[in-house]
Amino acid sequence: MQRTCEQLNRAPSKNLSGWFNGFIGVVIFSGSLPATRVAVLELDPVFLTVARATIAGTLALCLLVLLKSKRPERSQLYPLLIVAMGVVVGFPLLTALALQHVTSAHSIVFLGMLPLATAVFGVLRGGEHPQPAFWLFSVLGCTLVVAFALTQGLTASPKGDILMLLAVIVCGLGYAEGAKLARVLGGWQVISWALVLSLPVMAPLTWVLAPSSFPSIGTPAWLGLGYVSFFSMFIGFIFWYRGLAQGGIAAVGQLQLLQPFFGLALAAILLHETVSMGMFSVTGGVILCVVAAKRFAK
Repeated sequence: MQRTCEQLNRAPSKNLSGWFNGFIGVVIFSGSLPATRVAVLELDPVFLTVARATIAGTLALCLLVLLKSKRPERSQLYPLLIVAMGVVVGFPLLTALALQHVTSAHSIVFLGMLPLATAVFGVLRGGEHPQPAFWLFSVLGCTLVVAFALTQGLTASPKGDILMLLAVIVCGLGYAEGAKLARVLGGWQVISWALVLSLPVMAPLTWVLAPSSFPSIGTPAWLGLGYVSFFSMFIGFIFWYRGLAQGGIAAVGQLQLLQPFFGLALAAILLHETVSMGMFSVTGGVILCVVAAKRFAK
């Protein structure tokens, strides 16, 4: 009885920690698409994908060796490969290709679908079973984000839209699979081993696909590559997978609904773009949906 009470007391603390870690991850991810958009203006999208994976993979390898981290078991290799294909290769490559055809603002439409994709794969792969009301608020939050994006007068590209839709699907799978594995392997270990597994392929491709003239590439493109390599590809996932594992894939995944608005806020701060009252209104509605979804996630 006493042991059960202690477990119940620890549960709210772990849940809150999961939401806190997930929130930090979302804030870091918010700069990914703008940084990718800047980078692909001068860098080939395939090179950008393999280069960011190589840089992050090298960092992960050094960390694993330095901390003498235990190697994953053979049964964990397949899930790690799914994570690698989803978030190390799939999402970065597909979004980089898509952003050659659509603006980063247009991608908000698809980021609004990412929490729902993560929740669905959380049920299919993570064994989670949210209450029916969770799905209602999840869909409502996605609808608010998509509706806001569509009111911005965005131009469409069928090719770009298909690529972004595929990116959302593989990313949702990678998030759910990584979060499931993080429960036993650890958050930073999951993304680190996924990056290391992809390194034997990514590193040679980086060398082969490297630009013929590095001085011809502008500083903004290199800064974009640096951001998606260190923050989007590695540091952000440390917090994100830990948060999903602690607070639940479906529940904490709803924090992604805030990612488009964080991205717009960053644009306002760094690029001095105008932030409308409509943005604040929709953000408030999305926050309410996230809070409600959290309540019915278990």
